[in-house]
Amino acid sequence: MGSVSRRVAGLSLGAAAFAVVLASTPPAHAQIAGETVAYEIDGERFEGYVARNPALAGDLPVVVVIHDWDGLGAYEERRAEMLAEAGYAAIALDLYGAGIRPETLEERRARTGALYADRERMRRLMTGGIEALLGEGMDGERLVTMGYCFGGAAALELARSGAEALGFVSFHGGLGTPDGQDYGAVTAPVLILHGSADPVAPMSEVADLATRMDEAGVVHSMEIYGGADHAFTVWDGERYDGAADLASWETFLRFLDEQL
Repeated sequence: MGSVSRRVAGLSLGAAAFAVVLASTPPAHAQIAGETVAYEIDGERFEGYVARNPALAGDLPVVVVIHDWDGLGAYEERRAEMLAEAGYAAIALDLYGAGIRPETLEERRARTGALYADRERMRRLMTGGIEALLGEGMDGERLVTMGYCFGGAAALELARSGAEALGFVSFHGGLGTPDGQDYGAVTAPVLILHGSADPVAPMSEVADLATRMDEAGVVHSMEIYGGADHAFTVWDGERYDGAADLASWETFLRFLDEQL
């Protein structure tokens, strides 16, 4: 693993998310420590984000957060902070590279397309990022991986790779199974949180995924939110659905409590 450098990032809370955060997380009794962390994989530089409550002693269970197709940004950082407020150590991966945060649809399609075309690289970036970001005060044996949209698809990719974890979670993620892959190597329960009106991953893909996991004997559960569109948890997005966001976050926290 290459050298790791850290800088403390200021914590901010967007006005659009304020009501959701108050309803979704318990009050924090200490300042959450959030840091941007630089690391290297195969000589390439990346910037992840780590959040935890320094007032909590001992090695905390870990939640890995994988970003949407626009890259690691304020949204994933705030979700990591919410997990820290709930008592976990949260590490948010960077699958694009330091300073690479695509802004146009074309750039985002290109970045995700490149990773979808090279699944082995995607897996290396996830496992390498987890290794780099795990640190003091974290229990790497108690770990769950989750992701949003593209990150949900990436979390399922990591699950299919046979990676060691205690759970894998997709929030409105891509659910298709690539040719030549299956769920036979999955080591832990899978949780799918999805909208019934998602045009990116329609209900036909939800059913196909359930069948594949049943056939592989994977312990899994799915919670479907009627009428919820793709990206229903993104606070400042046009497709945001507050009820589905809150319900999915509560289900996710119960899953973490059970698995970790």
